[in-house]
Amino acid sequence: MKLRLHNYWRSSASYRVRIGLGLKELAYEYVAINILEGEQQTEGYRAKNAMAQVPTLEIVADDGQAAMLTQSLPILEYLDERWPEHPLLPRDPIGRAKARALAEIINAGIQPLQNLTVMRKLKQGGVDEIAWIRPFIEGGLTAFAREVEATAGAFSVGDAPTLADICLIPQLYAARRFKVELGSTYDRLLGIEARCLAIPAFAHAAPDRQPDAKP
Repeated sequence: MKLRLHNYWRSSASYRVRIGLGLKELAYEYVAINILEGEQQTEGYRAKNAMAQVPTLEIVADDGQAAMLTQSLPILEYLDERWPEHPLLPRDPIGRAKARALAEIINAGIQPLQNLTVMRKLKQGGVDEIAWIRPFIEGGLTAFAREVEATAGAFSVGDAPTLADICLIPQLYAARRFKVELGSTYDRLLGIEARCLAIPAFAHAAPDRQPDAKP
């Protein structure tokens, strides 16, 4: 079996999957899709991902048959089910639900509002897209910070990285891109971030370390 990740260096969703693959210690082929130049809109790529989004995880079996998985959280849950070592979710049901809920604060509550399509529409309408998105990021991260008060150990849920952290770290990266002030409200999150970035899987997945990264 071979894994091929179609992704973009600065995409939050792509960043999540790179972290997950790293935590699972899985080798994969990196396929750059330049979403700024519209490479995700080609017919060839749409055949892999009908929404014309990144990432897409292509799973190539030994007989050459390929399966395409889309959407970062289902991809990560597939990795966790297929390779259970180094789990991405806690073992207990409550912990699993808490980790998923934290992930969804970012995945459903913040990230869709900051994606490239929305940002371009706002800019076309004469809106300051950076000023527009900032309160949504701040509100989501504040909610995340409140929730982890009840769940955190060294990481967002307990003392091992989970799906929640896999979503948090790319979102903090994006928050800085959008000039969000990460003040004392987020001290716990920044501590979790520092512990995550000390782990090679998180560090190696960082956008600036990818082969298609631009200054």
